Amino acid sequence: MIRVIEPNHRLLSYAGTLTPPSGWKVEVSGNAIVITASPCALHQLDLLLVRRQLDRHCPADLMPSENTNLAAPRLGRLRNPDLTYFPFPAAESDDDQVPAEQSVIAVEIVSPSNPENDIVGKVRDYPLMGIPLYLLIDPREGDITLYSEPSDGGYHQQWNGKFGDRVPVPAPFDFELATDALVRYPV
Repeated sequence: MIRVIEPNHRLLSYAGTLTPPSGWKVEVSGNAIVITASPCALHQLDLLLVRRQLDRHCPADLMPSENTNLAAPRLGRLRNPDLTYFPFPAAESDDDQVPAEQSVIAVEIVSPSNPENDIVGKVRDYPLMGIPLYLLIDPREGDITLYSEPSDGGYHQQWNGKFGDRVPVPAPFDFELATDALVRYPV
Protein backbone atom coordinates (compact mmCIF):
# COMPACT_ATOMS: atom_id res chain seq x y z
CA MET A 1 0.00 0.00 0.00
CA ILE A 2 1.35 3.42 -0.97
CA ARG A 3 0.41 6.37 1.19
CA VAL A 4 -0.50 9.54 -0.67
CA ILE A 5 1.01 12.56 1.00
CA GLU A 6 -0.73 15.89 0.49
CA PRO A 7 2.04 18.47 0.54
CA ASN A 8 1.45 21.60 2.52
CA HIS A 9 2.98 24.06 0.05
CA ARG A 10 1.91 27.09 2.08
CA LEU A 11 3.76 25.77 5.13
CA LEU A 12 6.83 24.96 3.04
CA SER A 13 6.76 28.47 1.50
CA TYR A 14 6.33 30.07 4.91
CA ALA A 15 9.23 28.08 6.36
CA GLY A 16 11.39 29.43 3.53
CA THR A 17 10.76 32.98 4.74
CA LEU A 18 11.89 32.31 8.31
CA THR A 19 15.30 33.52 9.43
CA PRO A 20 16.21 31.56 12.54
CA PRO A 21 18.92 32.77 14.90
CA SER A 22 22.46 31.73 14.08
CA GLY A 23 23.00 28.03 14.72
CA TRP A 24 19.30 27.12 14.54
CA LYS A 25 17.71 25.25 11.66
CA VAL A 26 14.21 25.12 10.20
CA GLU A 27 12.60 21.91 8.91
CA VAL A 28 9.12 21.00 7.66
CA SER A 29 7.63 17.64 8.52
CA GLY A 30 3.99 16.84 7.86
CA ASN A 31 1.95 19.80 9.03
CA ALA A 32 4.60 21.18 11.36
CA ILE A 33 7.58 23.50 11.23
CA VAL A 34 10.38 22.11 13.41
CA ILE A 35 13.01 24.56 14.67
CA THR A 36 15.98 23.05 16.48
CA ALA A 37 18.86 24.60 18.40
CA SER A 38 22.57 24.21 17.87
CA PRO A 39 23.96 20.87 19.02
CA CYS A 40 26.19 20.38 22.04
CA ALA A 41 29.91 19.62 21.81
CA LEU A 42 29.44 15.86 22.44
CA HIS A 43 26.99 15.76 19.54
CA GLN A 44 29.59 17.43 17.32
CA LEU A 45 32.34 15.06 18.52
CA ASP A 46 30.30 11.96 17.62
CA LEU A 47 29.42 13.47 14.25
CA LEU A 48 33.09 14.17 13.53
CA LEU A 49 34.09 10.60 14.43
CA VAL A 50 31.48 9.23 12.02
CA ARG A 51 32.21 11.73 9.27
CA ARG A 52 35.95 11.01 9.22
CA GLN A 53 35.23 7.34 8.54
CA LEU A 54 32.58 8.02 5.91
CA ASP A 55 34.92 10.51 4.22
CA ARG A 56 37.64 7.83 3.93
CA HIS A 57 35.20 5.53 2.10
CA CYS A 58 33.33 8.16 0.11
CA PRO A 59 33.29 7.73 -3.68
CA ALA A 60 35.07 10.56 -5.53
CA ASP A 61 31.85 11.80 -7.14
CA LEU A 62 30.13 12.50 -3.79
CA MET A 63 30.60 15.42 -1.44
CA PRO A 64 29.87 15.60 2.30
CA SER A 65 27.74 18.40 3.66
CA GLU A 66 26.67 19.23 7.19
CA ASN A 67 23.34 20.91 7.91
CA THR A 68 22.20 21.13 4.29
CA ASN A 69 18.52 21.60 3.51
CA LEU A 70 17.21 18.53 1.71
CA ALA A 71 13.97 19.41 -0.04
CA ALA A 72 11.12 17.27 -1.34
CA PRO A 73 8.67 19.96 -2.53
CA ARG A 74 6.15 17.50 -4.00
CA LEU A 75 5.84 15.99 -0.50
CA GLY A 76 6.00 19.30 1.35
CA ARG A 77 9.09 18.15 3.25
CA LEU A 78 12.27 20.02 4.13
CA ARG A 79 14.82 18.28 6.33
CA ASN A 80 18.29 19.25 7.48
CA PRO A 81 20.37 16.22 8.52
CA ASP A 82 23.50 16.58 10.61
CA LEU A 83 25.45 15.06 7.71
CA THR A 84 24.63 13.98 4.18
CA TYR A 85 26.47 13.06 1.00
CA PHE A 86 25.31 13.84 -2.53
CA PRO A 87 26.79 14.24 -6.04
CA PHE A 88 28.75 17.45 -6.69
CA PRO A 89 26.30 18.76 -9.34
CA ALA A 90 23.56 18.92 -6.68
CA ALA A 91 25.52 21.74 -5.01
CA GLU A 92 25.81 23.84 -8.16
CA SER A 93 22.57 25.71 -7.53
CA ASP A 94 22.33 29.17 -6.01
CA ASP A 95 19.43 27.85 -3.93
CA ASP A 96 19.96 26.83 -0.30
CA GLN A 97 18.29 23.47 -0.94
CA VAL A 98 19.40 20.19 -2.47
CA PRO A 99 16.84 17.76 -3.92
CA ALA A 100 16.46 15.13 -1.19
CA GLU A 101 16.46 12.21 -3.62
CA GLN A 102 20.06 13.07 -4.57
CA SER A 103 21.28 12.37 -1.04
CA VAL A 104 22.79 8.89 -0.66
CA ILE A 105 22.78 8.92 3.15
CA ALA A 106 21.47 11.04 6.01
CA VAL A 107 23.29 10.85 9.35
CA GLU A 108 21.70 12.08 12.56
CA ILE A 109 23.05 12.26 16.09
CA VAL A 110 19.95 12.22 18.32
CA SER A 111 19.32 15.47 20.11
CA PRO A 112 18.71 15.12 23.86
CA SER A 113 16.23 18.00 23.75
CA ASN A 114 14.09 16.73 20.85
CA PRO A 115 14.76 13.01 20.19
CA GLU A 116 11.36 12.40 18.57
CA ASN A 117 12.39 14.56 15.61
CA ASP A 118 15.19 12.11 14.71
CA ILE A 119 13.65 8.85 15.96
CA VAL A 120 10.09 9.29 14.68
CA GLY A 121 9.85 12.21 12.25
CA LYS A 122 12.95 11.54 10.19
CA VAL A 123 12.42 7.76 10.16
CA ARG A 124 9.07 8.59 8.56
CA ASP A 125 10.27 11.39 6.25
CA TYR A 126 13.62 10.20 4.89
CA PRO A 127 12.30 7.12 3.03
CA LEU A 128 9.43 9.18 1.60
CA MET A 129 12.01 11.71 0.41
CA GLY A 130 13.97 8.97 -1.40
CA ILE A 131 17.04 8.87 0.86
CA PRO A 132 18.45 5.32 0.58
CA LEU A 133 20.36 5.17 3.89
CA TYR A 134 19.62 6.68 7.28
CA LEU A 135 22.24 6.27 10.01
CA LEU A 136 20.77 7.16 13.40
CA ILE A 137 23.14 7.43 16.36
CA ASP A 138 21.62 7.83 19.82
CA PRO A 139 24.16 8.92 22.49
CA ARG A 140 21.46 8.85 25.19
CA GLU A 141 21.48 5.03 25.32
CA GLY A 142 24.45 4.24 23.07
CA ASP A 143 22.20 2.84 20.32
CA ILE A 144 22.85 2.81 16.58
CA THR A 145 20.36 2.07 13.82
CA LEU A 146 21.02 1.90 10.10
CA TYR A 147 17.90 2.04 7.94
CA SER A 148 18.05 1.02 4.28
CA GLU A 149 15.96 -0.02 1.29
CA PRO A 150 13.24 2.65 1.23
CA SER A 151 9.96 1.86 -0.55
CA ASP A 152 6.24 2.05 0.07
CA GLY A 153 6.66 4.81 2.63
CA GLY A 154 9.23 3.20 4.92
CA TYR A 155 12.59 1.49 5.23
CA HIS A 156 12.50 -2.27 4.70
CA GLN A 157 15.85 -3.08 6.31
CA GLN A 158 17.01 -2.09 9.77
CA TRP A 159 20.32 -2.92 11.43
CA ASN A 160 20.49 -2.30 15.20
CA GLY A 161 23.55 -2.17 17.40
CA LYS A 162 25.27 -0.51 20.33
CA PHE A 163 28.28 1.77 20.68
CA GLY A 164 31.29 -0.51 20.20
CA ASP A 165 29.67 -2.54 17.40
CA ARG A 166 30.79 -2.29 13.78
CA VAL A 167 28.04 -0.96 11.50
CA PRO A 168 27.88 -2.58 8.05
CA VAL A 169 27.49 0.51 5.85
CA PRO A 170 26.52 -0.63 2.33
CA ALA A 171 27.36 0.86 -1.07
CA PRO A 172 28.27 3.42 -2.09
CA PHE A 173 30.52 3.48 1.02
CA ASP A 174 30.81 -0.30 1.54
CA PHE A 175 32.72 -0.61 4.84
CA GLU A 176 32.25 -1.33 8.53
CA LEU A 177 31.88 1.82 10.63
CA ALA A 178 33.77 1.57 13.96
CA THR A 179 31.75 2.98 16.86
CA ASP A 180 33.94 2.20 19.87
CA ALA A 181 35.10 5.85 20.17
CA LEU A 182 31.58 7.33 20.17
CA VAL A 183 30.68 9.12 23.40
CA ARG A 184 27.37 8.83 25.27
CA TYR A 185 25.62 11.85 26.72
CA PRO A 186 26.07 12.17 30.50
CA VAL A 187 23.20 10.73 32.50
